[in-house]
Amino acid sequence: MNTIEVRLTRVIPAPSTEVFDRWLDSGCPGTPWGDAVKAILDARVDGLFYFLYVKEAGTERPHYGRFTAVDRPSRAQYTWMSETTRGVETLVTVTFEDQGEQTLLTLRHENLPDDEPGRNHQQGWEHFLGRFAERFASRS
Repeated sequence: MNTIEVRLTRVIPAPSTEVFDRWLDSGCPGTPWGDAVKAILDARVDGLFYFLYVKEAGTERPHYGRFTAVDRPSRAQYTWMSETTRGVETLVTVTFEDQGEQTLLTLRHENLPDDEPGRNHQQGWEHFLGRFAERFASRS
């Protein structure tokens, strides 16, 4: 199977410790788990996550994974599986780099299937990162 990678960046107007903590907060809207109908998040190495989206037509979209690195406040890495990865374990790495009073957040999603559902992760991550950045910008 051919695979692709998605790589996105956002500058967040907050220090990396705060951005990191909010990214791993299951109740924070704008994160993948924060927008889910149900979410379980154990953000430690070998900790698991599960979250469920329900689409307009009632279609359920469960996502699963396991944390492989949690280095506060600089990096979180986890596997990611869903129907749109065809059950293949993909890898998400999110880094948080201080830039003065802001944080450069970089998200890299590797080993995605090179098909339409796999490529749609680009748009999905753009949506989440945009909403996440707005949460910080709105409080400035």
